[in-house]
Amino acid sequence: MRSDSGKRGRVLESFAAPAGVILFIILWQVATAESFFGSAFRVNFSPERSARALSSILVSGEIVPHVAASLKRIGIGLSLAALIGIPVGLVTGYVRQVDRLTYGTFQFLRMISPLAWMPLAIAIFGIGDRPVYFLVSIAAVWPFVINTSFGVKSIEEIWLKVATIHRIRGLAFLRRVLLPATLPDILVGLRLALGISWIVLVPAEMLGVSEGLGYYILDTRDRFAYGELVAVILIIGFLGYLSDYLIRAVQSKVSWADRGGSE
Repeated sequence: MRSDSGKRGRVLESFAAPAGVILFIILWQVATAESFFGSAFRVNFSPERSARALSSILVSGEIVPHVAASLKRIGIGLSLAALIGIPVGLVTGYVRQVDRLTYGTFQFLRMISPLAWMPLAIAIFGIGDRPVYFLVSIAAVWPFVINTSFGVKSIEEIWLKVATIHRIRGLAFLRRVLLPATLPDILVGLRLALGISWIVLVPAEMLGVSEGLGYYILDTRDRFAYGELVAVILIIGFLGYLSDYLIRAVQSKVSWADRGGSE
């Protein structure tokens, strides 16, 4: 009996996501058909027009260079954030004195909107890709720092005692104790950093670059191509969902991934 209930639950769960998408499209259609936001919204932002524009830019390949440019910037920005944030999180989590020394400064800096750094990024790096890398990485670094530090602080005392007994030190301690124990929290930090990166990327790509999804949105607005604008928004949402799904798939392969992190 319990098995049948579990099967029904899994079937219903498998239909939940498609049902949510269908419901969203229905609500979108109703909002445009009933002119809740005026006739201009009905004409320019309807699902039919957006679907035609999406099909057009996908078939023509016009959107491909912009997607590639944005994915490259997300990848480089996240990589820089991880290269900085994970080591800092390991140190602040393991060395209490360093944590106390840096806590106030880190909390102050992470509360600053990443977009507030835009003028500084342009002044230092000029226009082009480098200020975008900077803005994405400065936004994404804090989830790595905080979740990695949390993971280190949450390591069970028995792990540390075993490491001491077996005289595991230095790089061996990092490789065999710290990183395996904090991996679930690092992955949570990666998911959070990824979400923040997509939020920051779009306005950052309006800083003088000549390609990218943020640039394309600005271009469609200037051309009054609102169907394409909505199509690009849908593409950004899909890419964000897909990248998050891939990280969750990695998390599911880690047997202890449900231990730590604050999501």
